[in-house]
Amino acid sequence: MKVILFGASGMVGAGVLLECLDDARIRSVLVVGRSVCGATHPKLTEILHGDFFDLSALRDRLSGADACFFCLGTSAAGLDERTYHHLTYDLTLAAARAVAEASPGLTFCYVSGEGTDSSEQGRAMWARVKGKTENALLRMPFKAAYMLRPAYIQPMRGVRSKTRWYQAVYTVFAPVYPILRRLLPRYVTTTAAVGKAMIRLAVGGFERPVLHSQDINRLAGEG
Repeated sequence: MKVILFGASGMVGAGVLLECLDDARIRSVLVVGRSVCGATHPKLTEILHGDFFDLSALRDRLSGADACFFCLGTSAAGLDERTYHHLTYDLTLAAARAVAEASPGLTFCYVSGEGTDSSEQGRAMWARVKGKTENALLRMPFKAAYMLRPAYIQPMRGVRSKTRWYQAVYTVFAPVYPILRRLLPRYVTTTAAVGKAMIRLAVGGFERPVLHSQDINRLAGEG
């Protein structure tokens, strides 16, 4: 498979990239980002692009892909709804449309979040916007689209968060993560499991378009 990956410089995307590079079923990974991901590999091609709202110049580079793993996202903390909508819904849909036009028949995997509001009517602003984004992606003409809704994600294989206090939390919880998995299987997963699950989705699909942490772990062979 040829995979397009957005967000490889972030924590989740970096974990997904490692799994893609290790998997023999993936022949190439095209990383599209604003900053370098820091990885090198024979399978890896990286494109730096400043405007994710306009990917028209990359159409030829995005063609021929079998899957797109979209791990790009921003926190809603400190943002009003208009700004968060622009950086979440508008940006994601702009990239998804560009990918769909360049590679018809592609499988699209989107990292959303536990608590996302599919009704788009709830009180939590971020959940409404995420729900609207998911619903729009599910209506797009992909071969298949899957919404991954992890809650707590433990970074693995040396992956680190760029946010200092997030990383401090991950460091504290790393020794007790196996206990968390047993106690809260619906709410905890790892960056490695997210990557493995996305690959499995691209290869064989899943019975539902929305996956929670326990589904991610099962697909990754860690359930």
